[in-house]
Formats: sequence, C-alpha cells, structure tokens
Amino acid sequence: MSIVLAGPNFGPAAGNVPSQLIILLHGLGADGNDLIGLAPHLAELLPRAQFIAPDAPFPCDMAPMGRQWFSVEDRSPESLLVGVEAAAPILSKFIDSELSRTNLEHQKVALVGFSQGTMMALHVALRSTEPVAAVVGFSGRLMAAGQLADDIRARPPILLIHGDADPVVPFESLAEAKEALESVGVHVETNSRPALGHSIDEHGLASGCAFLKEHLGR
Repeated sequence: MSIVLAGPNFGPAAGNVPSQLIILLHGLGADGNDLIGLAPHLAELLPRAQFIAPDAPFPCDMAPMGRQWFSVEDRSPESLLVGVEAAAPILSKFIDSELSRTNLEHQKVALVGFSQGTMMALHVALRSTEPVAAVVGFSGRLMAAGQLADDIRARPPILLIHGDADPVVPFESLAEAKEALESVGVHVETNSRPALGHSIDEHGLASGCAFLKEHLGR
C-alpha cells in the first residue's frame, strides 16, 4: 500500500481561495505540529497562502514518539542517501496531490524545511521536472552534492539559514551547500545566525518570510 502523507494546515489568513501553497517539512523526531506554528507569522506577509505541514512517512526509530523522513542510525553518506531517495517519491507525490487539490501550479508552491526537512526539500526541489517558486531551508544540509551536476533538473531560488552554534548539523554545511548549488547554476542566498543552535530565530524567520514573499509574488 502506498504511503499518503497528511498533517495540520493553516490559512489562507485572508479567508479566500489560496493563491499560493507553502509546504512545511519538519525535522527528525518531530511531526507536522512542530512547524505549523510558523504559519501565522509567515501569513502576515503571505495572507493568501495556504500552509500545510505533513507528518513524515515513518516512525522515528531513535525515539518513542515523532516521525522521520529517513533513518540516521547509520550516518554513512551511502545509507543516508538511500533513505533520502526512498522518501523523495513520497514527498513528490504529496506535493503533486496538494497542487491538484488547490488547483495551483508549481510556480505557486514553496518548500520550507527544518533540519531533515531541509534535506528533503533540497533533494526533491532540485530533481523535479517542474521548478517550485522557492525553497527556504533552516539548519539543514545538501545531500549527495557530488551527484548534483548529473541529477539536477530544476533550479529554484534557495535561501539557507543556519546557526553558527548548531551542535546537530554542522554550521560548515551552509558554506558547503552554497558552493555546490552555485556550481550548478542555482541562485542561493545564505543567512548565518550568530550564537544560534539547532533552531529557528526571529531574524531567520523574518528573512525567510521576505524571501518567500519575493519569489511567490512573481
């Protein structure tokens, strides 16, 4: 049986039919409720957007609660890539179903990820046959950077935000992702947050919101 994602949603704050769709992708051990709380803040600049935060497809294998996009028990690059590639079609199918439900095109959808959700957003968006409007990634990393030149099919604008005191995903991942993305012609902006751990702060959220408004408004 195929896996069908679902999760909490919010908006549009303007109260009418959505003209934009923002998909929020949570991190390891959380679920959609972890990020849907961002929606009211983002909706201040994007009142016509609908927000949905799907629960990742698999139970977290490192905690008694929560969900995961892929396992990190084996942190070797090869094992992590296998996990990402297994989850990618599930996320892609969800994006397509949400676009069909809202009667919107890919140019009106943005992906916002945190940590493992950022890894999924980048992997799927760069390999989609139809480019999304934008990707905003917090505290994540680019998986399989060495394969990107061969795999890339879309080049959406990307904003990556990362705390320089992150103890979970190394801060160096920000510069590594920027270099790899720019090498294949992707427009990427970065925002390093001083003294921030594995989290999202007010300044980072504001920059993400402005980036989404800029690119979804086109």
